[in-house]
Amino acid sequence: MKIAVINETSAADKNRDILAALEGRGYDIINAGMKKSGAPPELSYIHTSFMSALLLNAGRADFVVGGCGTGQGYLNAVMQYPGVVCGHILTALDAWLFTQINGGNCISLMLNQGYGWASDVNIRFIFDRIFSVERGGGYPEHRREPQRESRLLLERISGIVHLPFHEIVTRLPEDVVMPVLRYPGLLESLGPDSLTDNNLKSALAARLR
Repeated sequence: MKIAVINETSAADKNRDILAALEGRGYDIINAGMKKSGAPPELSYIHTSFMSALLLNAGRADFVVGGCGTGQGYLNAVMQYPGVVCGHILTALDAWLFTQINGGNCISLMLNQGYGWASDVNIRFIFDRIFSVERGGGYPEHRREPQRESRLLLERISGIVHLPFHEIVTRLPEDVVMPVLRYPGLLESLGPDSLTDNNLKSALAARLR
């Protein structure tokens, strides 16, 4: 599994805690966002949400770990995009239930509010639980089938109410798209020339001209 870690400016210093909590689990880590607060160029949660959705929709990441000061801004921003199912995860129990019931591919962490002694340990516990169960397996056992049906219906709803992602890339304003595409290392992780989605490839090429 490829996991993208994407920090925005207010919580960039927590990047090291997230990486440390993921270390040794055997996953491919793409450290795509900010690594240090205040280090230019800066990304807001508006930018990191688009970056997250781009990597997920391009098939370059299977799962995204994001967040912001409270976790709420990033959550609301990233859920504007198709193909993203994000949870606001505060505890290991949140992580365990979200994975089984919602089968999500993205989490938003609270990285400033209430972040203090042993919060780095809490992140480790979150990852212990989020990767310990089958994604979308359902909980409790007797609710597995209705939960599966609800997840599939939500996917259909998302496909109906959102534009295709290549149209999103084309229509979004310059100050959202270009700071992400120009962010150091993003294009290397994205590999736009090798994308199998030709519409997305063309849309990105047009923005990069």
